Amino acid sequence: RGHSFWARGPDNAGSYNSQPHETGFFCDGGGYDGYYGRFFLNWYSQVLLNHGDRVLSLAKLAFDGTCITAKLPGIHWWYKAASHAAELTAGYYNPCNRDGYTAIATMLQKHGAALSFSCAEHHILEQQDHLREALADPRGLVWQVLNAAWDVSIPIASENAFLCHDRVGYNKILDNVKPVNDPDGRHFSSFTYHRLSPLLMERQNFMEF
Repeated sequence: RGHSFWARGPDNAGSYNSQPHETGFFCDGGGYDGYYGRFFLNWYSQVLLNHGDRVLSLAKLAFDGTCITAKLPGIHWWYKAASHAAELTAGYYNPCNRDGYTAIATMLQKHGAALSFSCAEHHILEQQDHLREALADPRGLVWQVLNAAWDVSIPIASENAFLCHDRVGYNKILDNVKPVNDPDGRHFSSFTYHRLSPLLMERQNFMEF
């Protein structure tokens, strides 16, 4: 249930470059966790889930017998802030006191779809100063999303988001794609290497690849 005056977006969410603590909606204890905020964010995320459900229903009809993969962006900025402001803005209702990815994984499972998630080199992201300033947590986000997918037993595909031409980077990718010490033997179903470039085709880099 709601109120008629709730039929609008929040008016205290700041602008594109606002930081969570600068807004009334995304700050700690802010409007995102109040009655209106929970009502609005639940509606917003459900609209996107319903859209995905309809698209996958049609995709199954059009590509009968084909494994369909849905790509989920990794929005790790402000993951260490209580509101997870960047995720809320994108429609992922995943503040620190609510799991927003299980519903997505369950929707994919309903249609027999796999999850594609760019997460194989989060160690590179963690070294970037501007992401520390944005309270980003790529590793935390990765494990939350992966566990949501594994809990409902859907396949996970992965890909790299950055250039990688060295053995350390490749080994990190392999460790993430197929963890050696995972007690449940879980691993990704596939991996796509992006960023084919002249630099990769140089002899030393190509031999390393």
